Amino acid sequence: MEPLNILISAYACRPGEGSEPGLGWNPIQEVAKYHNVWVLTRQNNRPTIEAELKQNPIIKLQVIYCEPPSWVRPANLKQRVVYLHYYLWQIAAYFVAKQLQETITFDVVHHVTYERHSTPSFLALLPIPFLWGPVGGGESAPKAFWLDFGWRGIMYEIMRDIARNLGELDPFVKLTAQRSVLVWGTTAETTQRLRKLGAKNVEVLSQLGLSDLEITQLSQLADSQPQGVKFISIGRLLHWKGFHLGLKAFAEAKLPPDAEYWIVGDGPERRRLETLVQNLGIANQVKFWNQLSRPETLKKLSECLGLVHPSLHESGGLVCVEAMAAGRPVICLNLGGPALIVSEDAGFKVEPNNPDQVINDLANAMTIVANDKHLWKQKSDRSRARVKNLYSWQNKGPELANLYETIHNSHNSV
Repeated sequence: MEPLNILISAYACRPGEGSEPGLGWNPIQEVAKYHNVWVLTRQNNRPTIEAELKQNPIIKLQVIYCEPPSWVRPANLKQRVVYLHYYLWQIAAYFVAKQLQETITFDVVHHVTYERHSTPSFLALLPIPFLWGPVGGGESAPKAFWLDFGWRGIMYEIMRDIARNLGELDPFVKLTAQRSVLVWGTTAETTQRLRKLGAKNVEVLSQLGLSDLEITQLSQLADSQPQGVKFISIGRLLHWKGFHLGLKAFAEAKLPPDAEYWIVGDGPERRRLETLVQNLGIANQVKFWNQLSRPETLKKLSECLGLVHPSLHESGGLVCVEAMAAGRPVICLNLGGPALIVSEDAGFKVEPNNPDQVINDLANAMTIVANDKHLWKQKSDRSRARVKNLYSWQNKGPELANLYETIHNSHNSV
């Protein structure tokens, strides 16, 4: 494969981190094994990136740091106006890219982060084949579940929908979709919205992945047997994470008296969840572990039978990938990113029709996991295999490199 010149936009991009920064860095370091890569990113990512490149140089990678106008930087302290900053950064990145293009012939331009479908990438305006995504954000919590959110949660959902709808009205968002040779949506819900924006070539693709080192470390956890009947939920305690559904299901499931439900994380829903636990009469079986370090969290995960992740709208769900790599089957809703990550043969996907039905089906899944050791082992093994086949960055790297080649050849043949 003859190396191409690839320009990548990655607002969030830091080695050794999860969430958006990791999802910006990981594909870049893999693609740079095959092609010449120029990355546009923020100045605040510089210390981490330079420290990593000093220790592990990447010959085919060049990082260009840029920022929006100086007046917006003080306003964005503690990310107070992060999406305004992001929007203006996109404009600044376009002008830097346009200047770079005068001396470098780029073959493909790819927007990687933020993974937000309702904000444009101005790099789509360059006369270069443009790849967008994976991008997400098109998911919504089904209305039947809103009554459980409380007034703050309901206001959050209303404002989130308004912000997304306003973003989709931005002519530059529509232009980004229409000028893309390929758009990846992280979920089926997002791909539907991308098509309405005018994207012609849309596919569903998860943005998530793990390094081979992470997969190896997590697979070692799979060798340790769960200690008794324990289930775990991991994440920020937010209304849309659906942890209240998991707790209600646990109270209904046919489990041994000493069964436990562990919650790792903290957030604004902590008090409501603690009250719910008291009302359900399961306070002696539920443990709130607060926010733990990654090693501590993974140790807790390894002691449990499976991950309960009843999120009501989520583009990704990295914790589901990590749990599967550790051989812990996932019980989730058939919604958003987790619905793509978890297959029926590796875990349990519950249809999100209404709260009572979801609680009942989650409870049934917990009962099965706790009482059928053969099925648990089968799903555990299949979970590990699925992650290795579909969510390894080392496997995704050559696939992305080959796609760039295909896009370049198709553009040149026109």
